Amino acid sequence: MERSQRSDLRLAPWSEEGGPALLARFNTPEMTAHLGGPETPEKLAERHLRYLRLGDKGRMFRITLDGETAGSIGYWETTWQGETVWETGWGVLPEFQGRGVAADAARLIIREARAADRHAFLHAFPATDNGASNGVCRKAGFTLRGEALIEYPKGRWHPCNDWRYALNTGDAAPRAGG
Repeated sequence: MERSQRSDLRLAPWSEEGGPALLARFNTPEMTAHLGGPETPEKLAERHLRYLRLGDKGRMFRITLDGETAGSIGYWETTWQGETVWETGWGVLPEFQGRGVAADAARLIIREARAADRHAFLHAFPATDNGASNGVCRKAGFTLRGEALIEYPKGRWHPCNDWRYALNTGDAAPRAGG
């Protein structure tokens, strides 16, 4: 279990315990507004299995704060502009929002992706109108590369920002909480 500099925030590997319940809590119109809306129970079950089976193609985690599940974050392989890179995404439950949880978890996921030692870059693609997630990228040390069109979910194109973090710079990952 990876820990941040904040002693109360941790990343716990995705597992059968708590995973489906967390996905169900995220599956609201408010929480999925920038992701195409709520999914069917079948799609949630598929997502859970996909998270469990990432293998060397990435990892998903539950974010815990003071021992309580606060959200999720992960990284996975994707092809972007002809290059295989890591992509990251996160969600923080409403009662934990506004406390820096996502930014601290993003700093930890940078360390995880760097430790996997497979790809040079970690990208995040928040919707251009998602101020909170764009703020997470900025606070976690990602560099804004500009706008792009992303297809997510399949069949739905939307404008997003392309944020990138260079993993092979030799620099230490940014401090959580900093």
